[in-house]
Amino acid sequence: MTTVARKQRFAFPEMSDCCENLPARFAMPLMGDLYTVRIEDDTEDGRYVMRAELPGMSPEDIDVFISDGILTVQAERTEKDVTKNHGEIRYGAMSRSVTLPPGADEDGVKADYTDGMLTVSVSLGAEKAEAKHVEIRHGN
Repeated sequence: MTTVARKQRFAFPEMSDCCENLPARFAMPLMGDLYTVRIEDDTEDGRYVMRAELPGMSPEDIDVFISDGILTVQAERTEKDVTKNHGEIRYGAMSRSVTLPPGADEDGVKADYTDGMLTVSVSLGAEKAEAKHVEIRHGN
């Protein structure tokens, strides 16, 4: 007997697109049309590697920065002034921030943008030492 797997279909395809950005919309409600950047991340060869999906952009449209253990990717896709019959491409600001793993070296960062995929890798140094217990003395 053969089993056939079906891909889930939404009755209203636009709803699935809308729902994919709910976390970003709730996280920054005052930012207007801020979209989230879709990512995947892993640890490879002693480096934390994050890949971000940013099709149709140039490297000049993308900003990557690290501050206080947070890696942030920001980008903006600007709409060309053309008449369209139909449009589903998202324009505007996009952002995604992730917490770097313990031991990440904020100075050992590399970024590459090829075929619509941004790859950022951060070297992982030695794990930080565990918290030290501090003895509390009583009195003088």
